[in-house]
Amino acid sequence: MFDSVFSGQRLKSLLRLVPFLRQYRHQIIAGFAAFFGARLFEVSSYYLVAMGIDAIGVLYNRGATFLQYSIGEITWAIIACVLLRFIFVVFARRSIRRVGIALSFDLRQKLYASVQVQGSDFFSRIGVGDIMTRAIQDITLIQRLVAFGMIFFVIMTYAPLFSVSAMLFKSPALTLVIVPVLPVIFIYAYRMTNAMAETSKTLQQRLSDLSTHTQENLSGIRTVQAQVQEANEIRRFGKTNDEYAQAFYAQARINSLMTAWMPLFASISQLAIIMYGGYLVLHGEISIGDLVFFFACLNMLLQPIRMAGMFVTLVQRAAVATDRLFEIYDAEPEIADNPSHRTPRIIRGEFDFRDLSFTYPRTEKPVLQNINLHVQAGESIAIVGRVGSGKSTLLKLFTRLLEVSEGQLLLDGHDVRDYPLAQLRTQIAQILQDPFLFGEPLRNNISYDDPQRQLEVIWDSAEAAALRDTIEEFPAQMETIVGERGVTLSGGQKQRTALARGLIRDAPVLILDDCFSSVDTETEEHILSRLKNMRKDKTTILVSHRISTLRHSDRIIVMDEGRIVEMGSHQELVRRKGIYAQLERVQTERGSFSSGSGETELMPSGL
Repeated sequence: MFDSVFSGQRLKSLLRLVPFLRQYRHQIIAGFAAFFGARLFEVSSYYLVAMGIDAIGVLYNRGATFLQYSIGEITWAIIACVLLRFIFVVFARRSIRRVGIALSFDLRQKLYASVQVQGSDFFSRIGVGDIMTRAIQDITLIQRLVAFGMIFFVIMTYAPLFSVSAMLFKSPALTLVIVPVLPVIFIYAYRMTNAMAETSKTLQQRLSDLSTHTQENLSGIRTVQAQVQEANEIRRFGKTNDEYAQAFYAQARINSLMTAWMPLFASISQLAIIMYGGYLVLHGEISIGDLVFFFACLNMLLQPIRMAGMFVTLVQRAAVATDRLFEIYDAEPEIADNPSHRTPRIIRGEFDFRDLSFTYPRTEKPVLQNINLHVQAGESIAIVGRVGSGKSTLLKLFTRLLEVSEGQLLLDGHDVRDYPLAQLRTQIAQILQDPFLFGEPLRNNISYDDPQRQLEVIWDSAEAAALRDTIEEFPAQMETIVGERGVTLSGGQKQRTALARGLIRDAPVLILDDCFSSVDTETEEHILSRLKNMRKDKTTILVSHRISTLRHSDRIIVMDEGRIVEMGSHQELVRRKGIYAQLERVQTERGSFSSGSGETELMPSGL
């Protein structure tokens, strides 16, 4: 049976857990040794019970003078064996189960660490719900295999070893009676094992689909409700849920068949022992105690057969779970962190783009093409362009959230890839277009990178982001819980909170990706004036679609279809009467300086 359960790919998958288990080898060896001792005392207790039964027969027929050991001595020996077996079993189970818990801890830590360094391409292939299923369900299956499967394995190894040895010692002829049943058991187990492997893989995939569907639906619950799609989503979930249920039923059917047939095989063996063993007793070849001893040993031998279904299920599901975990462990980070150790400790903020292009994985058309741009340290740069022109992609290259496909990006004269990622992303504060807030107090969100900051510093950052008055209106002020993804805040409040989180770092380089789109122009003017004073000698790069925002910058970059098509100050670009001048004219005519319109309204339709 072991060959069928631990064959081929399943064994290869499970062997990948060995490096994780190696540090717990002493606990595992101690547990196995304790189980060995427990089995030894168990067989000894059976032997003593058989002696006791025969001793009672002798006492009844011939008197106490014919006894080798008294009934009291045998009784105390049985009690001692039972107690010692109990102690050894408790120690062994505790050791093995602690290994299972420790292993699951290590696997989750590695999974979380692996996910942290992955990029956008990884998350486009494996959804958040799927990752959560692997972190919880799959690791739990592996923990069960270690905590319970090892115990089953020990039983399936030691039970035949001790029981068959003891039975052969007592009566080889009676032992051979059960041999014909064993091939049938192994053939049946082999067939069921292969079927269980397929259903286990399908079941885990369906569970991942269910988790992904649930996570996406709940994340977008406001959109679902706004579009009155609750009934449709319930129907879609019902279909996904039904597929999971059907996969679970398929596995349950196989497990139920194994659970039903294995006891039948055991009963056939017991019947054979009764018939032939009774014959031997009647002819005086073995004693009644020997027959009882045989039955006890047979039950020990049949114990693994009865639990074979559970063991096979554990092995199959754990093998599939291991493959799914190592799919994440084996994924190479899209952004390699290989610093040259020759870069300056403090970044000044001078960037040089040289014939830079970028193409997203699994696409052919470049998003950025032949970008040549020099940004002086301490300069204020603004970037504008219609949707899809490559603005956000360009900003992500500064902190290597994306990797350059072609060309070069230099930072202070060094290739940006020569810098440690931690330094790059610590000294370049980037506020993304979609502000993400954690479901924690406001002060924790603003001071996310250093929770130990003084409250005064946090308030100063909130003031710079025009957020102080808003916070003071909340009853709990800085201790206000913002809810998951900042659900209790308005769009403008979330953007200003994210801005405060970036400003508090006082980094040499600040990148703002359209973070004023939900802020009114009066508040925007207040923020920009504070920014200008705070960052006089520091590099600031921002994306916006409002002329009122762009005009404060030293230089404005106009992008279209992945290229830089115009560059200059506000006055220079207006005089050129190009794309930027059209944008300025459209916004002036529509009164966008005060409207706070979205980007689709602000960009001329002909661009």
